[in-house]
Amino acid sequence: MRSNRPKVLHALAGRPLLAHVVECAQALDAAQICVVHGNGGDAVREAFAQAPVDWVEQNPQRGTGHAVQQAMPVVDKNNTVLVMYGDVPLIRPDTLRRLLAAADSHGFAILTVEAEAPEGYGRIVRNSDGQVLAIVEERDADAEQRGIREINTGILACPAKDLFPWLDKLECNNAQDEYYLTDIVSLAVADGRNVVAVAVVSETEVMGINDKAQLAEAERAYQKRMALELMQQGVGIADPARIDIRGVLVCGTDVFIDINTLFEGAVELGDGVCIGANAVVRNTRIDAGTQVHENCVLDGAVIGQNCSIGPYARLRPETALKQGARVGNFVEIKKSTIGIGSKVNHLTYIGDAEIGANVNVGAGTITCNYDGANKHRTVIGDGAFIGSGVELVAPVEVGAGATIGAGSSISKSVPAGELVVERSKQIVIKGWKRPVKKTEKK
Repeated sequence: MRSNRPKVLHALAGRPLLAHVVECAQALDAAQICVVHGNGGDAVREAFAQAPVDWVEQNPQRGTGHAVQQAMPVVDKNNTVLVMYGDVPLIRPDTLRRLLAAADSHGFAILTVEAEAPEGYGRIVRNSDGQVLAIVEERDADAEQRGIREINTGILACPAKDLFPWLDKLECNNAQDEYYLTDIVSLAVADGRNVVAVAVVSETEVMGINDKAQLAEAERAYQKRMALELMQQGVGIADPARIDIRGVLVCGTDVFIDINTLFEGAVELGDGVCIGANAVVRNTRIDAGTQVHENCVLDGAVIGQNCSIGPYARLRPETALKQGARVGNFVEIKKSTIGIGSKVNHLTYIGDAEIGANVNVGAGTITCNYDGANKHRTVIGDGAFIGSGVELVAPVEVGAGATIGAGSSISKSVPAGELVVERSKQIVIKGWKRPVKKTEKK
């Protein structure tokens, strides 16, 4: 990866590679999850400090067989062992369920795939009856074996009681001077055991990540999978190649998502929600009928029904829009509530505020909520009208139905139902001339 970060901590869809693998194991209701780590293990353990896993260090690192050997002392001998890889994040639980079912029926199952380009992978060697005899690594394969397209994915399932003795018999007589886990296949065959190969259709599902190019390839494959699942649920997506989901996206019926959209964390879109192009939505709930126009950023917000947002609006954490509220272009709102039917349409900043129902906030209005040390709140009552270019110097309260004239700087409470105008007297200075630069003599 050409990085100081351990490989399994590189992100796929916003989460470390290892997180996808652990989540897959959890989906199988695993009795125990054991992670074997080598270099960079401290960073991995720190990143997964809350994960329900047992940690085992492999030091020195002498191959896949050696890695599994290190884990076996903490494994219950009555369980079936499923071997997965921290850099193979796209494997599906359903595929592994098929593998485990085959292991339950036959005692030993390996996951294989027909590769378009098998170079670099271990080949599945079968006899004339099609039974699996061995897995031969690329470096140790002869010319005929290199012509085999069925390759080993490395993923296997086997009863722990059988795996123990086969691991003890592993030798490192190979080009890498390592203990190959794949050698247990020939050991099992020598013991008269039937090894079943379970085929996976997609090479992408079992691809390993070894560099940034493969990481990008896996990212697009994951996003395509997520988009397909959403479309199968009835979500309209303008272009499945131009949506990114880095978390959990839950959608109601008749949702439409335009191009170049990014969803992060936990996002919920109600029935009929429309997300415009180039939007970023993070840890936000949007209720039915709301329209998010182009180029908006929504982060940690709760949006009511039938709201309109944007274009070019930014809603920061702890922002709440009530039913029918409108937030227009180049508006930023932070830690504030916008009441039912209220409008904040143009070039405005609202921070630490409580705005009631049916309030109109004019263009260029700002809440001056920060005094350099502390934040202060602004409260605007129902039906108030805030003219354009108004400064609301918090803490301040505007009463219900009050009107504030354009260009006012309000630092005192405004009575309900009254008109307040705060402007300096306009003065004309006759005969004044604008200064000009002196011309230099040449």
